[in-house]
Formats: sequence, structure tokens, C-alpha cells
Amino acid sequence: MTGSILTPTDASWILFGLFFLGLLLRVPVAFALGLACLPILLIEPRLSAMTLVQETFNAYNSFILLAVPFFLLTANLMNVGGITDRLVRLSRALVGHFPGGLAQINVVLSIFFAGISGSSTADAASQSKIFIEAQRKEGYDDSFSVAITAVSAVLAVIIPPSILMIVWGGVLTVSIGALFLAGIVPGLLIGLAQMGTVHAYAKVRGYPTYPRATWGEMLAALMVSIPALTTPFIIIGGKIFGWFTATESACIAVLYAGALSLFVYREMDAKGLYGALLDTGKLAGIALFCVGTASAFGWLLAYYQIPKAILAGVSTWGMGSIATGFFISGVFLVVGCFLDAIPAIIIVGSILQPLAQAVQMDPVHFAMIGIVSLAFGLVTPPYGLCLMISCSIAGVRMVDAIKDTMIMLVPMLAVLALVILWPKVVLFLPSLISPEFLR
Repeated sequence: MTGSILTPTDASWILFGLFFLGLLLRVPVAFALGLACLPILLIEPRLSAMTLVQETFNAYNSFILLAVPFFLLTANLMNVGGITDRLVRLSRALVGHFPGGLAQINVVLSIFFAGISGSSTADAASQSKIFIEAQRKEGYDDSFSVAITAVSAVLAVIIPPSILMIVWGGVLTVSIGALFLAGIVPGLLIGLAQMGTVHAYAKVRGYPTYPRATWGEMLAALMVSIPALTTPFIIIGGKIFGWFTATESACIAVLYAGALSLFVYREMDAKGLYGALLDTGKLAGIALFCVGTASAFGWLLAYYQIPKAILAGVSTWGMGSIATGFFISGVFLVVGCFLDAIPAIIIVGSILQPLAQAVQMDPVHFAMIGIVSLAFGLVTPPYGLCLMISCSIAGVRMVDAIKDTMIMLVPMLAVLALVILWPKVVLFLPSLISPEFLR
């Protein structure tokens, strides 16, 4: 960069070196990103420490990102308002008679929950409180209970509405409606893969099964769940058909979940509402702080043209679209082990986007490869936030749950490979319903 004291190489060493040093010292990710920026801002005469504040504020000054706290609030209102309990009842009626009935219910509830909340961390926290102790009482191994609860929680950022899709669409200028449609098929395939894994575990370890629900019980469970099940159709349908934006859909989801909790199921009181608002503030503060400092970090990468320097060598490899897809997935899988998904999208997604464009990969296909790969990072150590939450609630060391978690990841990685090899898995629904969203 002309007029800069530091070369792109020097800047890279400082940025990434200080960031990873911060992680090793157990500095929170958002703080590590911000602190890594400061030395460069102080060294360069054209920049100042105020740049960190300006770029962080610019990231927050986004209408799209307002959807994040609203979707988190929707998830918390579901938990305190009795909506989750109705979905548990429906899940039990549908799959309770499958081998490993309670774990199957865990997965199916995550699919339902994913269509409403958009947050894997909220899913992991609520599902862990509901299922881990219950599975323990029914004779399930702790490592299995923690692993299935954590891996099923990742569905919340793959099946729409997804907070990661909203961030990706806002940062990398991709249609959020197209991303919502693209996530449905791979999300359901991963859910089916998880159910198949539970079936195999249950057969080998002899996990219990519930009696098959009668048609009357199934119909009763469905009837009380219909108001809750309507939520994803309102959110996704409204965005796809242009009735409202992603942020407006999140606001409507909050109003709808609140109305169900207060007037239909009548299980939310003032104390429950206060708790939901408090939890939402905590989770949103963490997520959005990461967005701000990651944006400042990404701005410095762009200032020194570091992505261009990084990709200069990769572009000489002559990879086709499939090889590029696997390369992109591999980068996100590795990055997801160390970095939260939101800053990873802002930093790594921006770096890899030109590589995807060079092989004419559809932006929606590129986005879904990245989002699915980063979702898996939520259960892979050392970061593995969903796995960490489940282990904490269960009182289990993460190392004790890693083996079962890795086993469960194998069929999920097979679905990711299918997404890379066959783009129609993610592009079929967008091309069928709203082809104008593509390219």
C-alpha cells in the first residue's frame, strides 16, 4: 500500500500473530480481534486508534444486523412461553417409537427450533437443559447425550432463518431470501443423517424406545403445535415473497412468539419475560461485539490488500469449481475450530469470495459451503461453542465427549461433500421458487 510504513506481509504477521496469541492467552475472541488491530493503527501515520471505533460503529450501523437480537429474543420467548414444550410433545409423537427415542426427539426438536430461532447457541443451551438430564435418567451415556445435543444444535444456523445467513447476506451482498431457501434441503439432510446415527447407536448400545403414539395422540400433539409451527412459514415466506425484510421478519417473529406465549399458551409471566430479555441482551452483546471488532480487523486486511496477496498463490493451483469448493470448505472447517462463525464470515468469507468468483461459483452455493462448514466448527474443539455449552450444563469434560462428537460428524461431513459435488442440493429450491435471487 503506497504511503504505508508496513508491508502486507508485516501487517499480516502483526494482525494474525497478535490475534492467535490472544486466543492462546484465553482472551475473548472479540477483544483479541480488536487488540490485534491497535498496534497497526498506532504505527501507521495515516491511521489512528479512532479508526477502530469508526469501523466498529460502521459495522453496527446496519439495519440487517438488527435481526440478530430479535431472533435471539424469539428463541428465548419460545422457551419461557411453553412453545418449546409443545414442540417436544409433537416430536415425541412423531419419532418417540424409533430406536433411541429420546435422542431422536432431541434431533427433531432441533429441526423445529431451527425454523424459528436462527441461533445454535440458544438451541444448545435450551436443549441441554431439557434433554441431557432426562437422557441420563434413561440410561444414555453422558458422552452420547452431550454429543447429540451439541451436533443437533448446529441445525439452527443451517435451516432458515439463520443468523449466519443474515450476517453473510449483509456483509457479502447475497440475497438473504435465496440463502433461506438454499438452507432447507441440506439442513434436512443433515437432520436425517443425525437421526440415522442415533438409530445405529441405539441398536449397538440398547438405548430405550417409547411406545408408538396413537393417531389420536399424534393429532392432538399436532393441533396444539400448529400455532408454533406457523412461525417459520411467516418468517421465511414473508422474506421470500417480499412482504418484509429479514429484520422486519425477525420483529414479527418476536411479536408472534410473544402473542403465543401470553394469549394462546398463557405460560409467560413478567419474571419469564424479564429473563428472556436479559438472556437476549447477553447473547446479542457477545455476537454483535464480535461483528464490530471483526469488521475493523477485516477493514485492515482490505487496507493492506492482504486477501489479494493470500489468493495470489492459491490461484496458480488451477483448481476447478469442485476442487475450489473443497478448498473453501477445508479453510472454513479449520477456521471454525478457532474462531466464532460471525467474525469468520466477515474476515475469511471476504478473503475467499474472489476465489469463488474466479471459478464462477454461484454466490449462494459459495455461501452455503461456508455456512455449513462453519456450523460444524460449533462442535469442534478447541472453540466448539455448542459443545462447550452442552458439556458445561451436563457437568462433563469436553475431552470425554469428543469421540462421540467426531463419530457423529462423519455422516454430516458426507452431506457437506454432497453439497460441494452437487450444487443443486442448495440451488434447487431458490431456482424453483425465486430464480431471480441467483447470481
